[in-house]
Amino acid sequence: MTDTRIVPVILSGGSGTRLWPVSRESFPKQLWPLISERTMIQETALRATGPEFAPPIVVCNQEHRFLIAEQLRAAGIEGARIVLEPVGRNSAPAIAAAALLVAEEDPDAVLWMMAADASIADLPALHTALTAAVAAAHTGRVVTFGMKPTAPETGYGYIEVGAPLADLAGVHELARFMEKPDAATANTLAASGRHLWNSGMFVFTARTLIGELQTHAPQVLAAVSASVLARHSDLDFIRLGVSEFAASPNISLDYAVAEPTDRAAVVPADIGWSDVGSWAALWELGNKDSAGNVALGDVVLEGAENCYVRSDGMLAAVVGLKDVVLVVTEDAVLAMSRDAAQDVKKVVDRLKAAKRKQATTHNRVYRPWGFYESLIEGDRFQVKRIVVPPGQKLSLQKHHHRAEHWVIVNGTALVTRDNEKLTVRENESVYLPLGCVHRLENPGRIPLTLIEVQSGSYLGEDDIVRIEDTYGRA
Repeated sequence: MTDTRIVPVILSGGSGTRLWPVSRESFPKQLWPLISERTMIQETALRATGPEFAPPIVVCNQEHRFLIAEQLRAAGIEGARIVLEPVGRNSAPAIAAAALLVAEEDPDAVLWMMAADASIADLPALHTALTAAVAAAHTGRVVTFGMKPTAPETGYGYIEVGAPLADLAGVHELARFMEKPDAATANTLAASGRHLWNSGMFVFTARTLIGELQTHAPQVLAAVSASVLARHSDLDFIRLGVSEFAASPNISLDYAVAEPTDRAAVVPADIGWSDVGSWAALWELGNKDSAGNVALGDVVLEGAENCYVRSDGMLAAVVGLKDVVLVVTEDAVLAMSRDAAQDVKKVVDRLKAAKRKQATTHNRVYRPWGFYESLIEGDRFQVKRIVVPPGQKLSLQKHHHRAEHWVIVNGTALVTRDNEKLTVRENESVYLPLGCVHRLENPGRIPLTLIEVQSGSYLGEDDIVRIEDTYGRA
């Protein structure tokens, strides 16, 4: 029997560099609670729950797989299929993989493709628009959602709306896509009444998308088809074939299918959509005080107006400033005029060129078994805090260049050291000499917290030789 439920496909491959220093490659914006108490990917997945929806497919990179799985579980999302991209190849190969997997069971299933990091304020209006889009998808259309402009935004692409489609209420021909405009053009487009923001959301059947890829992007379809055939399961994840997926062109769905197809349609919608693509956008979305300020965290404002101030660490005080953004994290501070919000990426590019780790990695680094954060770094030594949840364990490993000293500050550790098994409790320590084979486990019922002191000639994370690993990293 054909499953008539809509299949949500959530693409979670972006790094969100315009929201640096909070969003970085190691922990991008979709994994942060930026607009509510839930993270962006949780908000996205929860928009597609109910009897009319199948469990979601999430396409992401392997570095984020455990974080995404845990966040979905925490939001009550069950049965999600998490597909791991071996390399980033943009949205066309990602959605092609999802469509091919769905088509194995039901080629006429409807897919709803959406990014993991957008904000939508009006869910009833969204679902009304989705109903119209699904009806059009069943007729073989490739349907996108056009958002009613609220400002002459230069950070979005635009869609020109064509004639209404017969027998499809609320659906129009898509006349053409338009690139991100300059300020003067944006003013004209936003005021025209015929142009909408391109939301990047699409609805189509698996059969339609695969057929359009065969016509307009056969190299993408061939590479991804081979990658899907070469897939294998890894715990709860679907790993695509590496070399096959890497052979795909790096191309968005807009360029690969939506622009060249003669089946494109658009559903105009006014749903309070934002791609949350800058700190200025978060100021627009945030709850403001009487002076127009958005303040999050340990913040003190005096005479400030229309500012966005966020501190994830130390106290941040702002006095007498107007229209500024100030973002404070443990290892970086961003201060800028709100109207320069699109230039943050230039800072990230400069940091990457200088090989600064702050460009891509937070001080707190998440691993499948928990997390660690650096407390002190010096010449030939480093001090870290490590937290391991109950029942988790690190890989069995050794190092060529460093020794380690573990001091337990909370919980109980089971430590493998060469041929020994040691139980180490609070206020006790264990020394791991250079080259010894070791492993850390938490056998208890409370989180295990320890201080790790590393010493040696090289302290990089790539000096880990994994011998055995629960999470398939050995």
